[in-house]
This record gives sequence, structure tokens and C-alpha cells, in this order.
Amino acid sequence: MPIEGEGMADKREGQDRGVEWLREAKALGFSDRYLADLLGQSEREVRARRLQAGIKPTFKRVDTCAAEFEAYTPYLYSTYERECEANPTARRKIMILGGGPNRIGQGIEFDYCCVHGVWGLKEEGFETIMVNCNPETVSTDYDTSDRLYFEPLTLEDVLNIVEIERPEGVIVQFGGQTPLNLAVPLLKAGVNILGTSPDSIDRAEDRERFKALLQTLGLRQPANGTATSVEGALAVARQIGYPVIVRPSYVLGGRAMEVVYDEADLREYVERAVKASPEHPILIDKFLEDATEVDVDAIADGQTVVVGGIMEHIEEAGIHSGDSACSMPPYSLAPHILAEIAEQTKRLALELHVVGLLNIQFAVKNGDVYVLEVNPRASRTVPFVSKAIGIPLAKLAARVMGGRTLRELGLTQAREISHIALKEAVFPFIKFPGVDTILGPEMKSTGEVMGLDRTFGRAFAKSQLSVGPAGSLPTKGTVFISVKDKDKPAAVQLAQVLHQLGFRILATRGTANAICAADIPVEVVLKVIEGRPHVVDYIKNGDVQLLINTTMGKSSIRDSYDIRRTALIYNIPYCTTIPGAFAATQGIKALLEGPMDIKSLQEYHQHDRG
Repeated sequence: MPIEGEGMADKREGQDRGVEWLREAKALGFSDRYLADLLGQSEREVRARRLQAGIKPTFKRVDTCAAEFEAYTPYLYSTYERECEANPTARRKIMILGGGPNRIGQGIEFDYCCVHGVWGLKEEGFETIMVNCNPETVSTDYDTSDRLYFEPLTLEDVLNIVEIERPEGVIVQFGGQTPLNLAVPLLKAGVNILGTSPDSIDRAEDRERFKALLQTLGLRQPANGTATSVEGALAVARQIGYPVIVRPSYVLGGRAMEVVYDEADLREYVERAVKASPEHPILIDKFLEDATEVDVDAIADGQTVVVGGIMEHIEEAGIHSGDSACSMPPYSLAPHILAEIAEQTKRLALELHVVGLLNIQFAVKNGDVYVLEVNPRASRTVPFVSKAIGIPLAKLAARVMGGRTLRELGLTQAREISHIALKEAVFPFIKFPGVDTILGPEMKSTGEVMGLDRTFGRAFAKSQLSVGPAGSLPTKGTVFISVKDKDKPAAVQLAQVLHQLGFRILATRGTANAICAADIPVEVVLKVIEGRPHVVDYIKNGDVQLLINTTMGKSSIRDSYDIRRTALIYNIPYCTTIPGAFAATQGIKALLEGPMDIKSLQEYHQHDRG
């Protein structure tokens, strides 16, 4: 039918398309946006014309009783028929926009926030309306919200629901970037956006406005620029200096981001990016090598700001925040750095007049704090932080957006915890033949686990056990080490610790020379390209229990691919960053100290409350 509709549209190209044509096109499923492109008009013009002609969708209830008896479940979908079954109530109501389909960068963490938001609003007496189109979520369970509209997260579909339900406001900050992108268009259409204003959201999202915001507050930001051409990108990179991190300006989950170390690679990247999307500028930032990244989640009501949690990434800057393991509270940052991060978070939240949730990503290098990104919305770490501290941040944020203050809700200061909460990412690499396990600025993880204990090492070890067989740290056996030149001093330190723990050390020639020079026992093993038996043979024969491999440049990544892939297939734990390897040694130490004890999350919280 849609193909017939396209043919029908093409045949009328250049002719006057009347009301019946428009009615037929909508009945066939064509969106206002598609028709606008076809007609050479704006989506707003097509919508106005459609409404003027009285062409509106109706909403039908999903028959959850298989026609055996009347279904009362308010589970609705739109169609262009005559009878509408929505029957909206006269209660005070608030609409929450979900995250839509799960994909890397936007997953179930946001659905957690939507569900907690529904629960919070119900406690305040509001009727809750959920808009989402993903059947694999809790937010689309029939008994979560009072009314569920199973519709796409587009401007047209949301406005259709707003018109029939007339909610007091719409919450866009729980579903990730997808609903957040609708904030300004909805506001322009007259919809009341609850929580942080669309203008404040735009100040954080728009490149130039964000730079001006940080300058106003006197906060540091890595040198950066934008470009729409190869020459423009090269000029920016020369000005700020290599290495740089580059990405399109419209990405989600770090998609298409790369760290570039020289002009040739930058030229290649920009040519690809411009060809793929010439209308979007390329963002170029100075890459802060060897910096420590920090994630902060906070809640605010416009007057009071409370930091929910400060998380220190274990992997260094350059690894996407969704892929990096992280520790809460931070395990290596000095108290005065943490105080500075908390202070900057509060200043940014107040300047942006945040009402609801806020996520900020910082980088710390040589004692200086840099602001990388500010997201005035729920982040993927909100469930982790909420469970770690025992406070349902998303639920409280919804109540704040419903009119409450944090003081009324009894939350005026950050909660201190005596345990370590360790978040580790879960990756789907094994399901995709040929995919490399090396991490970078583009997000690859599809889930996460949490390890809890009183020390960092024990919490890290538990998080690795939770990942599965490939994450379980060994307590004896052989460790293979092959690292880039820059990491060789660190590799010597790792080898020293592992040797003291009783491990046998294998290494490729260059790494082995550095380890041997420090009088640490090490055996040389051949690279794959050097002959046999090589390191892959050792892995396949079960002679390697832990693998540490870092790379630099495309040729190095290509040459060492078989090592990482074989480790994955044979369930051998591996580290592709030096900080990750040091964390693994702490986890191994903890395992050697004695068996792990098991406590519930509630027991940790009860201990903190005395």
C-alpha cells in the first residue's frame, strides 16, 4: 500500500493536491514530514493544512482480551478512521516521552528513568501518560502508566496526542536524546515543557552558546572548533594541536567519533564525513591525553542543587563514557579536585536553571578540571547512581517537575556512602564475527553490571565476575603483555605486580625487552606475523589466563586483531587499556586475599544509615 501511495503521489506531482489526496495519503501512512518534502513545504505548513481540512488521527485501544469481552486497558495506537476510542479524562495529567527503540547509546537505562518518573508523578496525584513505541520495555507494560500511547517519538505523533489529551505539560528529559530533540519544536507548537526550559537545553546543546556559557562562568574547556570542509578542519587542528577528537555534530552514543593523531588521518576522516553528511559541521576538540574522565549526575529544582554521584572512569579519556568502567566514589582523585567538580556542577546547574536531572562530563589533567559536556537530562548512569546511594533520583526529579522542591522532598545534600560501587560495561562482541574488541570514543556496549564492596579491588573483582566467563579474573597462571611504546613503563610496573602475585609473564619482543631490563622474569613469544608457535597458539592451547594489549595506530590495531579476537572466543579476560589492567591487578589481589562475601544492596544502605 505505501508503494501504491508513492506512485499516487508521483502522478500528482505538479498538480493541485486537494483535501481528498491529503486524506488518502495520511490513511496510507505517510507522515507530515514526508509529504512536506514531496510538496516542497515545511512540516508545519502541511500540519496546518491538514488540521484546517479536519484531517486528524483517531486512537484505537489494543484489544488485550482477544475479543472475548470488552477491554478497558488504555493502551492506544493511532489510525485515520472515524471513531476515536481515546476517551481522555478530565484529571490533572502529565505526559512523559520515552526513548523509542533500543540501540547502542540509548537503551534500557532511560526506560528505568521513565518508569520511575511515572511512579513519582502518581504519588503527586497526576494521571500519567506514557508515549513510547518499544514493546521490550517496562514503560510500555500496560500497568505502568495510567495511559499508554504506542506511537513513534516524532513531532507529528506527539502533537497529535497532546491535542487529544491536553496534558498540563510534557517531560522530555527521561528518554535520552530522542525526546530532548523535540523540546524546542514542541515549545514552538505551544506545548508546555516541564522541567529545564528548552532554551536552557539549547544553551547546553548548541556549540557556540555552550562555549559562551563556560566563558561566563570562567570554566575551562578543551580548545575546539568546527569545520564543514577538509581545509577548514585542517586549519582548526593546526591551531589547537594534535591529537584531536573529531565527530559529526548530530551523533548519539559517540557514533562516528575518532581520535586523530595526524593530518593524513584527519583528511581521510573529514572527506568521509562531509561526503556522508554535507549539511552538518564537524566538531573538532583538543584530545586530552592521559586525562581522567569523570561523570557527575545531579538533581536540581531551580534553587537547590544536589550532586547524586561523582564517578571516576577507570579507562582514560578517549574511551566512551558508556564503555568505560567507573568507580563511585572516585578511587584516585584528590578531595580538593572532587570539591571543585561538585562546585562547578552546582554553578552550571544554577546558570542553566535546571529543574530535574543533569549530567556533566569532566576531564581532569595535571590538576586542572575541564568541562567536556553538559546534558540537562537523565543520563545512562542515573540507575547506577540511584542504586548505589539508595535514592531514586529519577522519581524525585519527576516530583520536582510536578511542582515540588527538593527541600520538601527531604533532599538537600549529597548522600555519602561507605562502600564502593563499580560499574562495568557488557559488550556483545562475541555475537558479531570479525568485530574488534578494542575500545574508543564510539560506544559499543549494550549493558552494564555493578559490583559492590568495601574496597575498590573487591568491588572490581565482583564486577568482572558479573560480566560472565570472559570477565572472571585469574588467580594463577600466565599473563601475556604486548603494549605500545608509550605504555612500556606502565607495562613494567604491571609485570612487577603480577610476578609478585605468582604469575608467569609472556610478552612480545619489544615489551619483553622493557620488562627484562627491570630484572623481571619474562618469556618472549612471537607475534602472529613472526612465525609459530605465536601468541594465538598459546591462547588456543590454554596457556594464557590474562591478556593485556594496547595499540597505537591503524597498522598496530590490524596486526594485533587476532590476539584480541581469539581471547574473546576462548573466554580469556583481556585488558585493552593500561588503567583497566591496573584495576585488574587490584581485583586479582583482592581475590587472593580470601573469598568474596555477598550482601544485598539494602544491607549496604542500612549500614550507611546506621
